[in-house]
Amino acid sequence: MKQDLRSSFNSQFSEDKYEKLEEKIQKECNNQVSFRIAETPLFVPKELTKKLIQAGEEILEVLQRPSFLEESERAIPENVRVKNETEKPHFICLDFGICEDENGDLEPQLIELQAFASMFCWMDQLSGSYSEYFSIPSNFSPYFSGLNHFTYLDLLKKTLIGDCPVEKVILLEIKPEEQNTRVDFYLTHKNFGIEVVCLSKLKQDGKRLYYIKDGKRQDIDRIYNRLIFDDLQSQSDFNYSVDLFGELEVEWITHPNWFYRISKFTMPFLRNKFVPETRFLNTIESIPSDLENYVLKPLFSFSGTGVVIDVTKDEINKVKDPENWILQRKVNYAEALKSPVGGVKCEIRLMYLWPSDQEKPTLAMSLGRLSRGKMIGVKYNKDLSWVGSTSCFFEQ
Repeated sequence: MKQDLRSSFNSQFSEDKYEKLEEKIQKECNNQVSFRIAETPLFVPKELTKKLIQAGEEILEVLQRPSFLEESERAIPENVRVKNETEKPHFICLDFGICEDENGDLEPQLIELQAFASMFCWMDQLSGSYSEYFSIPSNFSPYFSGLNHFTYLDLLKKTLIGDCPVEKVILLEIKPEEQNTRVDFYLTHKNFGIEVVCLSKLKQDGKRLYYIKDGKRQDIDRIYNRLIFDDLQSQSDFNYSVDLFGELEVEWITHPNWFYRISKFTMPFLRNKFVPETRFLNTIESIPSDLENYVLKPLFSFSGTGVVIDVTKDEINKVKDPENWILQRKVNYAEALKSPVGGVKCEIRLMYLWPSDQEKPTLAMSLGRLSRGKMIGVKYNKDLSWVGSTSCFFEQ
């Protein structure tokens, strides 16, 4: 996006250097990267960086207002409500498409938001690898809030582990070895020593959870939660024996209820220039005549599942639970990155960390995704180049 740097990068790019980058990352990550790594990082100019930070701050103001808990209560389905909810989430992630305003200047537009862990360790690894293989100007950084590689990992460790003995902290997921995010699980264990445990391995003794490690019982005090209940309910062949919805003596990082509170459900409550018009489907009195300018999304899905890009009246009329769907005005992604193979669309996720003892969340890291198709995400555009997972370097 920073055009002088983009031109310089493109002219110096080589497939050989890119292949070496991939090989090094796979080696350091124990061959756990299952998605495409983009050929390039994003160089985000100062003006766009300021807009992203402003957009995030305005959205966080809504999420932190006293009335938000009551407003978002309906977001939590009763069949997946977990007890002992924390008063705040430990993670907030905001996904912005990079678009053009009426003057042709780049601006962020909110696509989705979530109070759920993202690829916090992976993005630190990826940005470091780009810095090693490509020339990154000293006034560009992948970190926010004055953080660097070491202080970022310290903040992440504080969020995940706190004062708890690390042996009593686990990363919980369903079949973690099969997940696309498994490289982040591997790096979390590598960086902090947190064990990655499948839900099927958990055992229960009254209100206590534990698992067997090296033939011995290992009690669990903290769960770094990477489990999505939508995924769990869709797996008919998956068996586990613990009651996640009962009274448990365990602290969730972050509590599962927040996954629903801060989600697509929140979009209709947000009103600023960086958020596209969004309405609950059941509040729409008449279907817009220009449906080609809208996208239909289910509230309770993950990673793009169920999203209808080309909306029709028939698609809307087929919805049986309109209170659980939103109709959102489409944003037109700019081809903001000029690559050797043409324009590329960009999405930037702002990633906030909120340790238990911290008054406000800290904007810490970002995640970039590049696309040349309709859908943004690492599982799309598989047969194309200059797309995939990337790091963002922001002009300071």
